[in-house]
Amino acid sequence: MQGSGLTVLYRYLLVAYFLLVNVVALGFVGAAYLQGWLDPIINAPLLELTGVICAVFAYGTALAAWKVWQASRQTVEVEDGRSPAGSPAAAYMAALATGDDREADRAAQILRLTLSNRIVVVRHIANSLVLLGLIGTVIGFIIALSGVDPTAASDANKVGAMVATLISGMSVALNTTLVGSILYVWLIVNHRILATGTVRLLAAALQAPAPADTARRRAAE
Repeated sequence: MQGSGLTVLYRYLLVAYFLLVNVVALGFVGAAYLQGWLDPIINAPLLELTGVICAVFAYGTALAAWKVWQASRQTVEVEDGRSPAGSPAAAYMAALATGDDREADRAAQILRLTLSNRIVVVRHIANSLVLLGLIGTVIGFIIALSGVDPTAASDANKVGAMVATLISGMSVALNTTLVGSILYVWLIVNHRILATGTVRLLAAALQAPAPADTARRRAAE
């Protein structure tokens, strides 16, 4: 029973690795929150901008998790000699069953393109986190500079308000840049895990024997 559990864990090692990386990262976030290191971000003005960045990251991570599970499950099915229903690998294996080498080569090219396109959306979402961080930076500088009035620089009563607006704007700029950059790195790590699983699926599909060969092997057993 224990050996069977270890076998399942090995076959779904990519899923386990994905979960481990994200649990550890969430642990660091929780520790930072308990230490109060996230308070400047939580209490910063225009927290909605940071919320949008976090929401985009959460969507990208959920999408990556689904695709990691999908790639792992389909890889196991292909390695077992089964055809994953409705998947790009199934279309390739169906073409392989026809015995037509030209059709199989065409299906292999489509399989490569389809699997590559399936993971690129996660990379695009990760890139959008940096873009959203830069937009927050620009908005922060606009807020900071909007309160600057050169003609009032000699008025002590107005200097305090200008400094407060300047600090508020810079806080928005720096916080959104920091959050966007950190979450970008986090999601890129998830993308690399997904890319590894996709390469494994592609290799398993391209190395899979033709269905006729599999049937003969099973009959001989």
